Amino acid sequence: MAQTRPTPVKKVRLWRWRHNPLRRHSDCVEAWIVLATWTIALVCGLLAGFAADAAMQDSLAARRAAVHSVSAELTRNVDSTTNVSTDGGATVWGTVRWTAADGTTHTGLTRVDPSSTAGTPVTVWIDNRGALATRPPSGGDARGQSALTGALAAAGAVGVVLCCGRLARRRLDRRRMGAWEAEWERVGPQWRKKMSG
Repeated sequence: MAQTRPTPVKKVRLWRWRHNPLRRHSDCVEAWIVLATWTIALVCGLLAGFAADAAMQDSLAARRAAVHSVSAELTRNVDSTTNVSTDGGATVWGTVRWTAADGTTHTGLTRVDPSSTAGTPVTVWIDNRGALATRPPSGGDARGQSALTGALAAAGAVGVVLCCGRLARRRLDRRRMGAWEAEWERVGPQWRKKMSG
């Protein structure tokens, strides 16, 4: 005996948009909510991402413009056994001395190689007041930071819009369930009479 397979059900795309006697008004409203949600999420995500990327690039460019490198020298041998940091290679804190553009001599602590000895030249970054500053990110690092910031801002904006769309659909579902319950309250007794009679 031959075994028959059930015919697969064909999925109808965009069914909410087609004219159909079973389509309810709420189905059409839900279709518009979904379309609006995805459109707004795409636009807001792109705008937020590009705006955050540009703001971060401007901020990092201003940071790079506010500091400059100067040559300094280590004032004494460093103790290579204390405060070793592995951030970007093994470094220790060492005291350095440099001369500012106005001729004044300054000293400060900066990260240096553990094998450095007194008199070793060191490049340090100072701000416009002459105080030590952290090294600004290079062009590639800055681009990576700004791209990551833009991606996170875009993801956040898309997430907010999608959550708002989901809340709107949930509210629509509650209204739809309420309408179904009211309809059943009206039609249910008639069905019970037919079933029992």
